[in-house]
Amino acid sequence: MDSEWDKERSFEIEKVSPVYLVTALCVVPFAIYYLLNFLSPLIHRITAMTISEIYVYPIKSLRGVKVQEALGTQHGFKHDRTFMLLKVTPEGAKPMAVSREPEMTQFFQDISGYNTPDGKLTITFRAFGNAQDEKSLTIPLTPDTEKLEPVDVDLHGSPTPAFKMPKAHADWFTACFGYETMLVYIGPNTRAVLFQDMQPLEPDPLTRFLRDTLPFTRPYVSRLMGLHQTSQWRIGFADCAPYLIVSQTSLEDVSSRLPEGQDMDITKFRPNIVVKGAFEAYQEDYWGKLMINNRTEIVMAHNCVRCKSINIDYETGKPGTGASGEVLKRLQKDRRIDIGAKWSPVFGRYSFWGVGERDEVVRVGDRVNVKKMNEGLTVWSWPGLA
Repeated sequence: MDSEWDKERSFEIEKVSPVYLVTALCVVPFAIYYLLNFLSPLIHRITAMTISEIYVYPIKSLRGVKVQEALGTQHGFKHDRTFMLLKVTPEGAKPMAVSREPEMTQFFQDISGYNTPDGKLTITFRAFGNAQDEKSLTIPLTPDTEKLEPVDVDLHGSPTPAFKMPKAHADWFTACFGYETMLVYIGPNTRAVLFQDMQPLEPDPLTRFLRDTLPFTRPYVSRLMGLHQTSQWRIGFADCAPYLIVSQTSLEDVSSRLPEGQDMDITKFRPNIVVKGAFEAYQEDYWGKLMINNRTEIVMAHNCVRCKSINIDYETGKPGTGASGEVLKRLQKDRRIDIGAKWSPVFGRYSFWGVGERDEVVRVGDRVNVKKMNEGLTVWSWPGLA
């Protein structure tokens, strides 16, 4: 028989247990939610991913060169997009791109002597994959600019001085394309990055007065105002950033949108670095910084918004047919996540070498960790380009 104390204790438990139960049902899910949100960046940071593929594109918009390692610099991988083709029209010479000139996919590139002063770039034109009717051109990877004619080039509103390659080179491309072209080399020049949130800070009137009126204060004022960004955020002939980083896991999601047996070709996204090992597709949308081998910081500044170039059939050099010609449309269903470019789906992140980071060789197999997770999505802000 229960004692009076046991009966009284049982009554109290029966009386208060529902309160505790309701409280637990309300509080515990929220606690778990906030705990996961707190741990998520930590999980990302300790999760080791790897670099699975590296690409460089000596001549912008031609087929990329898959390499095992490349020298990373502030302005991109060594020899990446240092050349560009221009289409000569009555209105002037205009930069060429796969989205407008899909026949550019029929040109293959090969590098010999990547790290030597006399390195060579061989371009092979193989129209429609016909190896029986191909022709090649070999040019220096690092031309002597003293022998070249200067020319001004404007790419996406960001101009730069450049150099015309010899007429014989332009004539070779003209014969392949069937219309007049020009090959230009950027040399030591760079272009400005025009993303609005990566522009130099504008000094207040007093600081501007000190900078412009008292020359001896200029170096100190520049450091104070962060004007080093003017030289920090510079690029070659890459569209908007020196590096484009994509996730293998996200690529698998794109392939899942195609008919069974069809896989999306990663080279159509034109990445510099492919990262393998992300838990879920599109986690990279929120990546703010990466670390490679715990020593090189990569700033992931903006989404890469996509155009119809990903619909091109690389075998024919023409717009794709069937599902492969609808990749852009299929991504538009749920990948239009950037309010700064609301009609364009996102795949990959435009990235920059970290401030003050020295040049480093990046290799396939290198460890990659997320150093910073953004709280929200970045917003596209390159003027006139979306």
